[in-house]
Amino acid sequence: MGNGCRTAQTAQTPDKAQDTAAVQQRFAPGAQYIGGRLRSGTSGRSHTVTDPATGREVLTYELAGTADVDAAVAAARDAFPAWAGATPAERSDALHRFAAVLAEQAEDLARAESLQCGKPLRLTREFDVPGTVDNTAFFAGAARHLQGQSAGEYSADHTSYVRREPIGVVGSIAPWNYPLQMAAWKILPAVAAGNTIVLKPAELTPLTSLMFAQAATEAGIPDGVVNIVTGAGRDAGEHLVSHPDVAMTSFTGSTAVGRRVAELATATVKRLHLELGGKAPFVVFDDADLEAAVHGAVAGALINTGQDCTAATRAYVQRPLYDAFVEQVAALMATVRLGDPYAAGTDLGPLVSRAQRDRVAGFVDRARAYATVVTGGEVPGGELAAGAYYPPTLVAGAAQDSEIVQSEVFGPVLAVLPFDTDDEGLALADDTPYGLAASAWTRGVYRAGRATRELKAGCVWINDHIPIISEMPHGGYRASGFGKDMSPYSFEEYTQVKHVMFDNTAVARKDWHRTVFGGR
Repeated sequence: MGNGCRTAQTAQTPDKAQDTAAVQQRFAPGAQYIGGRLRSGTSGRSHTVTDPATGREVLTYELAGTADVDAAVAAARDAFPAWAGATPAERSDALHRFAAVLAEQAEDLARAESLQCGKPLRLTREFDVPGTVDNTAFFAGAARHLQGQSAGEYSADHTSYVRREPIGVVGSIAPWNYPLQMAAWKILPAVAAGNTIVLKPAELTPLTSLMFAQAATEAGIPDGVVNIVTGAGRDAGEHLVSHPDVAMTSFTGSTAVGRRVAELATATVKRLHLELGGKAPFVVFDDADLEAAVHGAVAGALINTGQDCTAATRAYVQRPLYDAFVEQVAALMATVRLGDPYAAGTDLGPLVSRAQRDRVAGFVDRARAYATVVTGGEVPGGELAAGAYYPPTLVAGAAQDSEIVQSEVFGPVLAVLPFDTDDEGLALADDTPYGLAASAWTRGVYRAGRATRELKAGCVWINDHIPIISEMPHGGYRASGFGKDMSPYSFEEYTQVKHVMFDNTAVARKDWHRTVFGGR
């Protein structure tokens, strides 16, 4: 492999073979989860889940058709009255049991996520699965705190208060990059607030979404509250978003597809939440801790093989640190080990598919015409050739308006550009259509404060990049969408607010009636 990037062993291990067999046995009845049971799809078309590290088949299943979506929505609609009528304590108790079941199944979930996505087991065991369990535990507690505004006499003759009520059936669509976590982000706030849900995961990576729904049933959450339809976007996805019995849609994915989802949802006047693409800037001021910034940039760019909407993709480095930053990032990237996701020594797994690998390679290949590929940029051969691998790649010298700087690559690629003044650095950082996440690196409290105010992004880190927590919201500005996942703020998406007003006077003829009756 070129550019000094190291490799770990990629041969199929006995554990992976056993896990593949277990997946095939588990989902033999089908890959749709409707009304508390697995069933086969009825579209007449099948799809194969492939291990992106080897190209081997994991599971072939029948895709959902419109009839499956109708059945899932009907199951969710039938389950809604009882679930919405449950007390907050009852829903909270169910979610606490859910978190416990997920914790018991943590290793199975980690292996399935690694198998379908190509994520190193280290990542799924230490990030994807624990984060999902924690998110479930958080919403178990938050389910008890869905208060409206406290009562008060805002009019002298009336007492007003606000109720928060569930919306109804939610139809959500999740992406392939974090299948388990995205299933949790969509399902948990919806059901904690008393809604029922139909989730369509990406057909590339449905396994852990299905396992998540099965775990909900095992925890005692009633049949029909959580349903999964696994089908193609243009069939199952569009039918779900357009369905007249779906009251709200939440979508995570690309901005282009988000526009189509918005078009379909608004046709039936649905509540809509969109978490879309990102192109996160990583701004390094000249007083930054260079070692911390270098390690933060490499980790932030390579997390999940760069398939993360908040990944560091554009590093802007103030000129006094620029050359050293480029040199040290390139050197650190070269130490990252690509290999079998099940191997203990693997740092970076493959991209989710060969199609995605080729898309990423295309961005870098086109960039050679106007920029310098400092390290990486070559599809590996040898024992990695069977998988969808792509090396950590650093691109320097690109113009601000170039494709590699402006477009979402969604791979292990970092572009680095210099800047001179603070004004310039912050202006460049905001100079894309996106606004999901950003970070600034400085020892100066005033510089840090200015960055948090001026960077147009839903999350701004100071001297770090990537960490998220269940208690804080996640969502974007501008072309990165609107609305929030996680945290109590997510309930704003999944509840509707009702004003209730009581008359306090017991007077039949109100003073305001004169506007209608005059003096009578």
